[in-house]
Amino acid sequence: TEDGGDGATVILQGHVDVVPPGDLEQWEGDPFVPRVTGDTVHGRGACDMKAGLTAHLAALAAIRASGVRLRGRVAVHFVVGEEDGGLGAFGTLRRGHTGDACVIAEPTAGTLVTANAGALTFRLDVPGRSAHASSRDEGVSAVDAYLPVHRALARLEAERNTDPDPLMAEYPIPYALSVGTLRSGDWASSVPDLLVAEGRLGVRLDEDPAVARAALERCVAEACAADPWLRAHPVTVTWPGGRFASGRLPAGDPLRDTVADAHAAANAGVRVRERGAPYGSDLRLYTAAGIPTLQYGPGDIRHGHSVRERVTLPEIVEVTRTLVLTVLRTVNTK
Repeated sequence: TEDGGDGATVILQGHVDVVPPGDLEQWEGDPFVPRVTGDTVHGRGACDMKAGLTAHLAALAAIRASGVRLRGRVAVHFVVGEEDGGLGAFGTLRRGHTGDACVIAEPTAGTLVTANAGALTFRLDVPGRSAHASSRDEGVSAVDAYLPVHRALARLEAERNTDPDPLMAEYPIPYALSVGTLRSGDWASSVPDLLVAEGRLGVRLDEDPAVARAALERCVAEACAADPWLRAHPVTVTWPGGRFASGRLPAGDPLRDTVADAHAAANAGVRVRERGAPYGSDLRLYTAAGIPTLQYGPGDIRHGHSVRERVTLPEIVEVTRTLVLTVLRTVNTK
């Protein structure tokens, strides 16, 4: 914390954890060793979000080096666990580390993200009946039993993405419902008696996560009721893993214009575009704690979590300049 007095406190926030690299053979070199080509840095976590952390630290260093005396305080919250639900941010806030405004340097590709959709992880246990594959008619394949449920989930996704919030309208699927893993069977010549599907349910802006959960559970129950096997052997729905509510910067909060004006001042008058994001982040924890929060950082989230992950150095410099002006205009100077 940089403590300058009794003025406002601005939080520079980011997460230090990253997702696994996946198939190492698809990377050009070690994903955890930065690879620089021209003005671009490649590697796991480059944009999500080591670049944002770098911009925060560089902004703080620039303010220190300038000799400016602050009326308020700058707090740096670098947390763990964002990728799996936000326990790091939750614990930080729970311990009383608070502020009057917060900028999260998640990758926003030159835009201002003032709202996040939420996301919930679900698990479906689909029962079957085992049998020898040569007499599969004696059994019920859990794979076959799952298919009508999968089709029902696709219909639910379409229903939940009609008439999205204007901040989300640019996305083809603002609130995605995606099945990420399927596991079934333990022997090639056996009829599988269980299929486990795990996926992600998008939570709409301002939607209670309990309402989203109920919608998926109702969808699965209706699919089971329409199927002779599943009617007698219903799918079990559970909710393990990450849980992200939606969140947004309150309408009319001055932080939006402060960052937008700082971006314009640091970038030859170019105005930044405001939008929402279809994924969850720590933003919803800070806004739920009463701290006006938005996301503004280097990199493009479309490159995150992939073997293409990268960020350019000019983006980091651009964001750093904007952050410096944002801090100075938020906490004021002596």
